[in-house]
Amino acid sequence: MPVVSLAKIAASTAVTAGDFTVPCIYGKRLVSNRVSFGNSRRRSFVSHRVRSELQSPRVLGSVTDLSLDNSVENGHLPKGDSWAVHKFGGTCVGNSERIKDVADVVVRDGSSRKLVVVSAMAKVTDMMYDLIHRAQSRDDSYLSALDAVLEKHRATALELLDGDELASFSARLHNDINNLKAMLRAIYIAGHATESFSDFVVGHGELWSAQMLAAVVRKSGLDCTWMDARDVLVVVPNSSNQVDPDFAESEKRLEKWFSQNSSAKVIIATGFIASTPENIPTTLKRDGSDFSAAIMGALFRSHQLTIWTDVDGVYSADPRKVSDAVILKTLSYQEAWEMSYFGANVLHPRTIIPVMKYDIPIVIRNIFNLSAPGTMICRQIEDEDGYKLDAPVKGFATIDNLALVNVEGTGMAGVPGTASAIFSAVKEVGANVIMISQASSEHSVCFAVPEKEVKAVSEALNSRFRQALAGGRLSQIEIIPNCSILAAVGQKMASTPGVSATFFNALAKANINIRAIAQGCSEFNITVVVKREDCIRALRAVHSRFYLSRTTLAVGIIGPGLIGGTLLDQIRDQAAVLKEEFKIDLRVIGITGSSKMLLSESGIDLSRWRELMKEEGESANIEKFTQYVKGNHFIPNSVIVDCTADADIASSYYDWLLRGIHVVTPNKKANSGPLDQYLKIRDLQRKSYTHYFYEATVGAGLPIISTLRGLLETGDKILRIEGIFSGTLSYLFNNFVGNRSFSDVVAEAKQAGFTEPDPRDDLSGTDVARKVTILARESGLKLDLDSLPVQSLVPKPLQACASAEEFMQKLPQFDEELSKQRQEAEAAGEVLRYVGVVDAVAKKGTVELKRYKKDHPFAQLSGADNIIAFTTKRYKEQPLIVRGPGAGAQVTAGGIFSDILRLAFYLGAPS
Repeated sequence: MPVVSLAKIAASTAVTAGDFTVPCIYGKRLVSNRVSFGNSRRRSFVSHRVRSELQSPRVLGSVTDLSLDNSVENGHLPKGDSWAVHKFGGTCVGNSERIKDVADVVVRDGSSRKLVVVSAMAKVTDMMYDLIHRAQSRDDSYLSALDAVLEKHRATALELLDGDELASFSARLHNDINNLKAMLRAIYIAGHATESFSDFVVGHGELWSAQMLAAVVRKSGLDCTWMDARDVLVVVPNSSNQVDPDFAESEKRLEKWFSQNSSAKVIIATGFIASTPENIPTTLKRDGSDFSAAIMGALFRSHQLTIWTDVDGVYSADPRKVSDAVILKTLSYQEAWEMSYFGANVLHPRTIIPVMKYDIPIVIRNIFNLSAPGTMICRQIEDEDGYKLDAPVKGFATIDNLALVNVEGTGMAGVPGTASAIFSAVKEVGANVIMISQASSEHSVCFAVPEKEVKAVSEALNSRFRQALAGGRLSQIEIIPNCSILAAVGQKMASTPGVSATFFNALAKANINIRAIAQGCSEFNITVVVKREDCIRALRAVHSRFYLSRTTLAVGIIGPGLIGGTLLDQIRDQAAVLKEEFKIDLRVIGITGSSKMLLSESGIDLSRWRELMKEEGESANIEKFTQYVKGNHFIPNSVIVDCTADADIASSYYDWLLRGIHVVTPNKKANSGPLDQYLKIRDLQRKSYTHYFYEATVGAGLPIISTLRGLLETGDKILRIEGIFSGTLSYLFNNFVGNRSFSDVVAEAKQAGFTEPDPRDDLSGTDVARKVTILARESGLKLDLDSLPVQSLVPKPLQACASAEEFMQKLPQFDEELSKQRQEAEAAGEVLRYVGVVDAVAKKGTVELKRYKKDHPFAQLSGADNIIAFTTKRYKEQPLIVRGPGAGAQVTAGGIFSDILRLAFYLGAPS
């Protein structure tokens, strides 16, 4: 191997440290003392006692200088499809068992020639950096830390190797440890480590893992050698603290190396490390092993580069944030590049550059799940992936902990050099600009930088533009903290209309406010800046829309009584079908009554919610309940379902909608309450993407509100709405026939559970009046409940009864009046029906007991059915009739459930 020059310093004074003689370091380059690192073709003699020596982590006390054998055999490196390149990360070679698994993968690869790039064992690179930190801090514990490094590799070698292989590796390991001990002693004395010294130290982990893996592969009978990549890879530092490969020089050195190792069918190469043109050891910086593998793939012109990790491939989004993220079968180079830039755990963007030139596909595989096919990154996008993976958007990525910098002022418009001055100032403080957005009017420029750098950026800009700010040419330099970036990536976005609309629509429906937008003309990505607290919800919302993964709703139920309890049981029974067939996941995370509430971030087990309320319920607190339902950042959309008849709960709807919580309810109090409150809620609903559904307020499970809206939205004009809106009163008058008294029918209905506990609540007509008010307002009339004439069926003397029992006891005393009305109606061939009427022409409403001919639709009812007749401009001669059960827990809960599903479909679930 080439001799590595350790340094050139002005004073070549030597410092003696125990058995080690090393050059002094004064922060300059070292004198040209010759010390060997890494591989040597010449084996050191190792005694038969080497195994016992390995079992004691004693550092040997000598340094062996090895120089390059300059003899070069004539040989030519065969390039092309015969080569397969594999890269195994630190996790893959984390211990002896995993190294055996890696060797097995290499052996089973059927390629005629194989090059394998390996990282250091897991945590070893961090251990090496720690050695440097301790030494330059003059912390004597660097010696014990070095012993730990030795012990880790010594123990691994004992489990993997034996005989000559073990003896050979142990000699090299101890030799390297001695070199490191000398180097660290020099760093300790100087109190400083140059970059070259640091690179030399940290690169040893790869040397050791490559040697051990090569020995294990040889045990299988394959001709295998290991390559110190510093002999081959030549890189040149660039201005961004990275390195660029020198392919021309690397090609020459590879040919030279191969001429000496031409018999090897398998080459195990070190990742991460390389040399400068002056043969000084260096590294490819963090995550450099992938880059090493890509460079090797390009040098060998391999047919494929496989990068082995601990995940099944590239996900459509971070699976820790989106549980429904899917493995992508294919990505184009450009898509992988974009996703990597925006923080996706794919590859470093620079890894893709070397292989793109030769169209070498990269395959991401899981060493712990060999059955998973992984993700292929290539130039050609396959079209046979299937619908999900053939979507115009391939994946989503996020970057957190950012701040948005907004430079604004009318004096910027048309002034050349303003943007240059802004970003020059940013460059001077070394800040990294993640995203840039500029208004076409040139009135403002905003850009995102890491939050830890924004203070320096702000100070630099204020200093640079002090005069412009004072003169009013710039109005402000604004810092907006606590931001995140969300990026959608896909090569097919450029040729698919409507992608941006779908993306922004999904964010709007999740109530996500966008602070800045950027999109390049290539249309490979759309980037938005959102509040950090909204980032996960935003990610889940857009992923759900594009990938048809489950539309998840965080559901909070208020009022687990008869209606609410029935609804919870219906959701429980339908949950599996909704998930599998409709991709809807209704996650009930909160249930609250008047005294107790039950909360669960992952979702309440609805098969035993009643038990859990008793066993684990806490004191009810509506504000805490609301915050819990809204505050779940892993579910993009939340809905509160109010199953009460409580006016105080209804008064919270506006605040909930304002906070981005959807509302579904059968509670009539909000829509029939004070007109100004109703108009305020409806105005907010129209201006936002937060939804308010209340179908069950009028007809339980009947489509009354939706029918009315359908008529109005299609241009029809409402003339009159008339109906039997109370299931209880429908039952009473359907059975108030023959010689039966009205009090007997009421008693029967109460016994059967058709009335409220106090029947006066039904007989007063207030419930019907609320429904009439709601329909009148939906029709465009501005009616107040208090101004609506209502005929009460509660006799005046009984309105003040202290209890329902007293009322029922005295009701028979007043049967005569209603019996008389029934007899008169029957004599005229008519029936009595308690109805509500909206007269849109006269702009009024009424609630009263009316008579209808026996052939009228209202006379044909049975049981507790409701019936509503819409007379409109289109349905003038023959009214549009909606008829069906209008009361009962099952149908009311079904109506509420239908509204919840309508919300889910609106938010993106497939319909």
